[in-house]
Amino acid sequence: MDLFGNLALGLGVAVTPLNLFYAFVGTLLGTLIGVLPGIGPVPTIAMLLPITYYLPPVSALIMLAGIYYGASYGGSTNAILVNIPGEISSVVTVLDGHQMARQGRAGAALCVSALGSFFAGYVATVVIAAFAPPLVELALKFDAAEYFSLMVLGLLSAVVLAHGSVLKAILMIILGLLLGIVGTDVESGMARFSFEAPELTDGIGFVGLAMGLFAFAEIAVNLEQKSGRHVFTENVTGLWMTWAEFKQVFPAILRGTALGTMLGILSGGGATLSAFASYTVEKKLAKDPSRFGKGAIEGVAGPESANNAGAQTSFIPLLRLGIPSNAVMALMVGALMIHNIQPGPQVMNKPPDLFWGLIVSMWIGNLMLVVLNLPLIGIWVKLLRVPYRLLYPAIVLICTVGSYTANNNVFEVWVAIAFGILGYIFAKLGCEPAPLLLGFILGPMLEENLRRALVLSRGDFTVFFRRPISLTMLLMAAALLILIVVPAIRKKREEVFVEES
Repeated sequence: MDLFGNLALGLGVAVTPLNLFYAFVGTLLGTLIGVLPGIGPVPTIAMLLPITYYLPPVSALIMLAGIYYGASYGGSTNAILVNIPGEISSVVTVLDGHQMARQGRAGAALCVSALGSFFAGYVATVVIAAFAPPLVELALKFDAAEYFSLMVLGLLSAVVLAHGSVLKAILMIILGLLLGIVGTDVESGMARFSFEAPELTDGIGFVGLAMGLFAFAEIAVNLEQKSGRHVFTENVTGLWMTWAEFKQVFPAILRGTALGTMLGILSGGGATLSAFASYTVEKKLAKDPSRFGKGAIEGVAGPESANNAGAQTSFIPLLRLGIPSNAVMALMVGALMIHNIQPGPQVMNKPPDLFWGLIVSMWIGNLMLVVLNLPLIGIWVKLLRVPYRLLYPAIVLICTVGSYTANNNVFEVWVAIAFGILGYIFAKLGCEPAPLLLGFILGPMLEENLRRALVLSRGDFTVFFRRPISLTMLLMAAALLILIVVPAIRKKREEVFVEES
């Protein structure tokens, strides 16, 4: 089936009333959590994972994807009006966006943010669709050895591109691998590390772990921040740009879209790095760099286009190889596994309606987001004034109910609480939980494919080096390992992420 035939298939899936509804719900929630700082897409998706048990796989992914790229839109509203980025990828938007608001140009800043994100989202979705034909051919060549090498490459990618200390990232991945093997061994049927607890014979629940590490821990960390918020609402009218401003920002939008599309594929923080890279490029190319930080509209247009393009092209590693490029994509893998869908290249054609329905829904979702971010700006301004003392108890209640309904078991609630405490400790120690989540998800698949490959090769370990695709990925993993141990590169990497945070 050609590209246009596949897009027609996806259109038929995406425009059904049910999927349109969940696309709207996802984009609405994404905008909401982007506007409200301190929540973010990861804890929100973790909270909503139990709901996906009762949804068709396509609808579940459409909703979760809408939350992710919708948060990239909504974060700019908070950055411009409150001087607090709703998302880390909106940190750069604060620099010039809030200055524009203080100069009475909040409408133009919000407009260029929405339109730049809209354009970038459409281009990024086209790029994802264009990758489809080679992905299908690649999928047919994957066997157990290739999948094992993929998992190794994915785990090492998480180490290299995780924020902060390399040693801490490695330890978090190892902890995730150990947590992932808790449960019944498929080969022998024996319980492993269950400590005679019957609830652990099926393994640690993904919903409880994700909800605890991200939702509960995030709430605890944010409750410590007592700083107030000043919402700048004067002159939030005239939500459009002048023709001169449009001509000024259009090249910046194009450059930001190109940067975000390329860098978003990187594991770890592609969307965030895209925004920073775009801001740097715009400042370098400007005739008067001194304008930046004082209300330069290109300083909003470029980074906002870049972070939204990066958010959407981060789906490429997930859909191409089954490797999560960040914590949100790891939760997407969890959603696939909930519906017994094996992450990896085969996800494109088994079933094809899931992949193409998701792609087309991104186009529809981007259009919805323009509607949500411009005409409804007054509502978002009011939501910025909601006290956190009212917001957080509601989130805790939703998390608790969601943990229980995952398996209708109180044990899942205790799991979420335990990992919430652990996540809070990790935050205090400067340990990022995303590598743990990646290790937890990829670990069982790595073990399963290692065993399968050795069974098929009658115990011959050279099978991983005799197959070209497997060898290529192992060589890439070795190259990443060298990056880890070279002190100069490691020092440069840590400097980049210190600047980012």
